[in-house]
Amino acid sequence: MYNRALTGYEKALGVEHRSTLKVVHNLGNLFKNQGRQEDAEMMYYRALAGKEKAWGPEHTSTPGTINGLGNVYIIQGRHKDAEMMYNRALAGSEKALGAEHTSTLTIVNNLGFLYAGQGRYKDAEMMYNRALAGFEKSLGPEHMATLNTVNNLGNLYANQGRREDAEMMYHRAQAGNEDLSIL
Repeated sequence: MYNRALTGYEKALGVEHRSTLKVVHNLGNLFKNQGRQEDAEMMYYRALAGKEKAWGPEHTSTPGTINGLGNVYIIQGRHKDAEMMYNRALAGSEKALGAEHTSTLTIVNNLGFLYAGQGRYKDAEMMYNRALAGFEKSLGPEHMATLNTVNNLGNLYANQGRREDAEMMYHRAQAGNEDLSIL
């Protein structure tokens, strides 16, 4: 369906139209989720090039595409490339949307995940705590994004051997998820 939509948008609106580029980005998401990382990377780069050409590098939708590239690079084990993309996405998102925007906080959480995977625990904890504080403020303590970050902190603490801290985070995440299942 995305390919069909893409063909139609390209014919009707052109390859650089906002709607066309959104479909290209969404194809990147789909391919990433399907495990087709090379195809995802190609789509994200196409969307990024189009967005930067059409609206400039500081457009509000550009950091999300850059973040998508970072996610692909994480999956591919290209940690230096992922960090470069996440930092670029973070700078762009902070400028375009603000430091407290949930899209910015998602990138912060992704940086925490990257750092944790590299054993950079102090950096990871700093990113997770920043994301957690922002998500709690903007979305509340029981939102899935907040609880995901709580769980990530639990994993970080467990990897550091900080069992009591990990247990506290895991219990909080579990309690929040149980509250969500009631809804």
